[in-house]
Amino acid sequence: MEWLNVLAGLLVGIIVGITGVGGGSLMSPLLILMFGVAPATAIGTDLWFAAITKSVGGYIHHRHASVDMSVVRLLALGSIPAALLVGLWLWYSGIGRVDSPMLGVSLGIVLILTSISTLCRRRLANYVQLLPIRSNPGFPAMKRAATVLAGALLGVMVTMTSVGAGALGAIMLMALYPRRLSLRRLVGTDIAHAVPIAFVGGIIHLLIGTVDLGLLGLLLLGSVPGIALGAKLATMVPERIVQPVLAAVLLIAGLKLAL
Repeated sequence: MEWLNVLAGLLVGIIVGITGVGGGSLMSPLLILMFGVAPATAIGTDLWFAAITKSVGGYIHHRHASVDMSVVRLLALGSIPAALLVGLWLWYSGIGRVDSPMLGVSLGIVLILTSISTLCRRRLANYVQLLPIRSNPGFPAMKRAATVLAGALLGVMVTMTSVGAGALGAIMLMALYPRRLSLRRLVGTDIAHAVPIAFVGGIIHLLIGTVDLGLLGLLLLGSVPGIALGAKLATMVPERIVQPVLAAVLLIAGLKLAL
């Protein structure tokens, strides 16, 4: 069965390479629905998978000056405390234990939201840009507060489900900083912020005992060549085909877990 876990890492790596997103959203439901891993273990292991893989991506983006660190700091000001508080709640309430069904349901709900945002993020971001409040003189201060709040929401979602820092984080940044962040800087900033949340959440799940280090190693073994292969396939697979398929997969997985 170990080769199946390597295959899971390979498949997710290929999709990440093609789309640039989707790894965190796909790994947990894949482990739960196809490989029978307990939701808490799938989420805890996926957090470490994301922390390690996104650290590489974040470092590369930082070297290419495609990370807005001031935005990352504002997001982290909300996400890190939120992740710690949620982690403590998972620990002391017992909800974070391996046999708890709540984490699977929470994951399903966030996957459904991620599916919708994958299809509609451009439209939603364009709509937010036209809101009258953006011309208010006090909007810059409100935007900073909204960025901290967005970080807190992401911290809660990621710690509980390992999902949210990618597609949902991107749409929040697109709505808040449509002119300041180009597409390249948006992706780099989103990835850079995802790293500390994943590490904080991963450490909490490690302390709870819901991280399978052997499984993590096998997933990483498959994901590295998968990402390289996916990057090569990206030039041959149109984004207009990939995004609806990815959204449909996330929606189906979300409904299966939430219902």
